[in-house]
Amino acid sequence: MKKRKRIKEIEFTPEMLRSLQLIQLEILEELNRICVKHDIKYSLDGGTLLGAVRHGGFIPWDDDIDVIMLREEYEKFFEVCKTELDKERFFLQEHRTDPYYRVGYTRIRRKNTVYVRAGQENMKHVTGILIDIFVLDNSPTTFFMKYIHRALCFFFRKILWSATGKIVSESLLLRGIYAVLSLIPARFAFRGFDALAKYYNKKPSTLVKHYAMTYPMPKVNGFGTPRDLMDDYTWIEFEGKRFMAVKDYHRYLTLLYGDYMKLPPKEKQKPHIHLSAFEPIRDGTLE
Repeated sequence: MKKRKRIKEIEFTPEMLRSLQLIQLEILEELNRICVKHDIKYSLDGGTLLGAVRHGGFIPWDDDIDVIMLREEYEKFFEVCKTELDKERFFLQEHRTDPYYRVGYTRIRRKNTVYVRAGQENMKHVTGILIDIFVLDNSPTTFFMKYIHRALCFFFRKILWSATGKIVSESLLLRGIYAVLSLIPARFAFRGFDALAKYYNKKPSTLVKHYAMTYPMPKVNGFGTPRDLMDDYTWIEFEGKRFMAVKDYHRYLTLLYGDYMKLPPKEKQKPHIHLSAFEPIRDGTLE
């Protein structure tokens, strides 16, 4: 099949990567300030938590920050951000605050920065350097409903991705499929996610997951993580500062990565997000 024309991407220098990390750290500090003030529980997640445990900060080649919250904690956070978030510097982005947003998880953006992902140059949503917030909802525990639930989440996720997928996908077939899916309004997917969350959060469950992501894999097949991992939290050092993390982070990271203290091969030690435009802010806090 004919391949798509490759979008010109930025090649990150170590200096550019570090400037990106420092701005992301600034956003994380704002999230932490609000959560501490209002007794909201959260945890560093994914590569950010791994970096804290293995490196005491960013994985040297990492280019994003991830945070997780249970649904009840996130809704508290969403409400207090209406008055607490420093709106001169930051923007809390999700489908309730940005009508053009087509991502199934929340982001906090740093205003007055340039950060555009390759293939999303024509998207109308608010852009800028960001951190991701993943919200955890209950998952079904019966064999049959686990697979139905996962399939529905996959479908909704692909609807949201379709506006980008029809541009960046390598194969002509995939671009065609995403072109068709992009005709479905994003609000259909968001309403689908919301309906699933409201239904399953009323039911007891031993599993929680973020519906718009597929991990952890492969140990629990993307069905979710044990809910009891989110019962207890601790403080962990990240870039010389203290942030919240699930207390049993060894168990959590093992679910995500297996032997998480082992470094990946050299060829995989590089940023994974592809950008077509990037410009950090220039102020005294980042010098």
